[in-house]
Amino acid sequence: MNAPAKTEDFVAPGAENKPAGIPDNVYAETVLAVEHYTDFLFRFRMTRPAGFRFRSGEFAMIGLVVGDKPIYRAYSIASPSWDEELEFFSIKVPDGPLTSHLQKIKPGDTVLMRKKPTGTLVLDALTPGKRLYMFSTGTGIAPFASLIRDPETYEKFDEVILTHTCREVAELKYGFDLMEEIRNHEFLSEIVGDKLKHYPTVTRDPSYSNQGRITDLIESGKLFTDLGVPPLEPATDRGMICGSTEMLKDTKALLEAAGLTEGANSQPAEFVIERAFVG
Repeated sequence: MNAPAKTEDFVAPGAENKPAGIPDNVYAETVLAVEHYTDFLFRFRMTRPAGFRFRSGEFAMIGLVVGDKPIYRAYSIASPSWDEELEFFSIKVPDGPLTSHLQKIKPGDTVLMRKKPTGTLVLDALTPGKRLYMFSTGTGIAPFASLIRDPETYEKFDEVILTHTCREVAELKYGFDLMEEIRNHEFLSEIVGDKLKHYPTVTRDPSYSNQGRITDLIESGKLFTDLGVPPLEPATDRGMICGSTEMLKDTKALLEAAGLTEGANSQPAEFVIERAFVG
């Protein structure tokens, strides 16, 4: 997922070997591939710096030099921590300070990335459990794209349920591509097996089989009936939430009503929320 852009002026003494205006605490990486899903969604892959380390589920500050200023936005890293490349999934905002330019990138172009990743949607922020829910809307699926491709997720949980809610069916395609990639991967397919369940829903396309906001499906119990699992239970279930402000608030309330407690890196508990993208 990605967050509102911020602009900053930099003075970069000693950065003679980098393009003008890029400071020492920023990587300059090369775009390797770009895929456009809809008029509003695309993903891209770029080189990964040799010294860059992150935990699956974290985000980084991604940017471009626009005019004479770097513009940055928080982007969840969609690739898992073991991947030799970095992947990001983005919205397109026609007049967005960053995305109006980022959506035009092509292989060979340079993208900036700050060196320190961070975030709360990490396995370390959860206490041990049996079943892990990943609740996402729109580009909020990005951190979970990282986690569902990380073997550690399946070492810690017997069952992983990824929910992805969008307005229209075309916006769900990235999630379906992820499932296909895992099924065809040389080692992930065996590690994941039948532990991963994918539950896509739409809110504005009546032709699709799964209808409705994920909060309504939780509240009515339809989500659990469709998946063949019991309702949320603090002793066994864990949750991660990434989406719009309203979705975060409503899903958090439902998890708390079921007895789950919000956690953090410093104090692991039953569910976590990525708040960096709320603005």
